[in-house]
Amino acid sequence: MEEAPRSLAGVRHIVLILSGKGGVGKSSVTTQTALTLVNHGYNVGVLDIDLTGPSLPRMFGVEYKQVHQSTAGWVPVSVYSNANDPIVEGKKQRGSLSLMSLGFLLGDRNNSVVWRGPKKTAMIRQFLKDVVWTGGDGKTPLDYLLIDTPPGTSDEHIAIAEELRYAGPIDGAIIVTTPQQVATADVRKEINFCKKVNFNVLGVVENMSGFICPHCAECTNIFSSGGGQQLCESLDLTFLGNIPIDPTFVEMIESQDNEEIHGKKKLIHLYDDSELKPIMNSIIDKVLEKNLPSRI
Repeated sequence: MEEAPRSLAGVRHIVLILSGKGGVGKSSVTTQTALTLVNHGYNVGVLDIDLTGPSLPRMFGVEYKQVHQSTAGWVPVSVYSNANDPIVEGKKQRGSLSLMSLGFLLGDRNNSVVWRGPKKTAMIRQFLKDVVWTGGDGKTPLDYLLIDTPPGTSDEHIAIAEELRYAGPIDGAIIVTTPQQVATADVRKEINFCKKVNFNVLGVVENMSGFICPHCAECTNIFSSGGGQQLCESLDLTFLGNIPIDPTFVEMIESQDNEEIHGKKKLIHLYDDSELKPIMNSIIDKVLEKNLPSRI
């Protein structure tokens, strides 16, 4: 029997973020899931295996940083460290956040990745086996590893399923959809894929469920609403909640502190004022309430 990748030995929980269809805002949901878990005090790592469209370095404002090699393997890029956070009595300290993505290895965000299946599979295996996942101090275990995947059920999904087969137990997958039937139909295929590879479905998130007006904060259902909940009812799955479109979140992504814009606030601090923060808190609380066992 094969062993689990050594780099996952210090990871307590593994959660995949999946979508059956492109353009449903999966990377945005991954970003907000990571920020929410960090705000809950957890040390979080994010692995971006969307090899042809690695957007998370830009989402987290670290696309100009570099991955470093250590004797143990690749060291992921630190997005946020709580080392210098003041300890406030009665307030939970934030966790740390790190990221690994092919985007750090391309050199230029405009470079395209034109790879066949075997090379994609080899890259994913290397990501899982050769990245040193630990907490912010480099020693403590990682509480959550979030794996952001490309849409569909392609080579990347098969490779990740094969590698995680021996890394159990993993928590499972959060499925992202939009309200329209064309999206929920593709999500059914993704759920069927999870059943075939024995991934537990933690629940479904309906993204882009309404639009928050930046002037009056009123939410309007421009893409309809309720498709995700209906899907969950028909398949007996947990409906985690609706996430509306919030233009101010996009502004936070573009205006956060990065290598080009110094002196601005980091995304984790900007997110404190987001209308989406309490919504995501409710969604992540439903996942945490499942109280799934730690891998270590």
